[in-house]
Amino acid sequence: MEWIIWLVIAAILLVAEVFTLTFYLLWLGIGALVGGLISLVLPDAYLLQVVVGGLTALALTAFTKPLTKKLRASRGFRDAIDDLIGKQGVVLEGPGENGLGIVRIGNETWSARSEGPLVPGDPVIVVHRGSTVVEVQKWEGV
Repeated sequence: MEWIIWLVIAAILLVAEVFTLTFYLLWLGIGALVGGLISLVLPDAYLLQVVVGGLTALALTAFTKPLTKKLRASRGFRDAIDDLIGKQGVVLEGPGENGLGIVRIGNETWSARSEGPLVPGDPVIVVHRGSTVVEVQKWEGV
């Protein structure tokens, strides 16, 4: 019956991967599926389920990391996130105590940081992007 737990964990990780697009949660989800398969065959081998599932996720991560690095270094590759620089957006939530606010750029919402004060509704332009946070500045328009 533990295979159901593994299946639920795998489903949650795979759905979360759709929103992050990092592949890390994908490998963890596949590891959870492998743990679930082991649980079907050997239902009382809990440690084996965890170890094999974890090793599967680690192996997938280790083998695909060089491939993704090579792909990103190839000529003609352009990360879609790089296209954010120079795009305009609107502030949904001004910076809080942690210095982060929320902006909408196109159809996406991003955590944002700004050197100046921002209030909801302010137009902004992206000047730099990190992995999960964009740096914006107030946009005065033309």
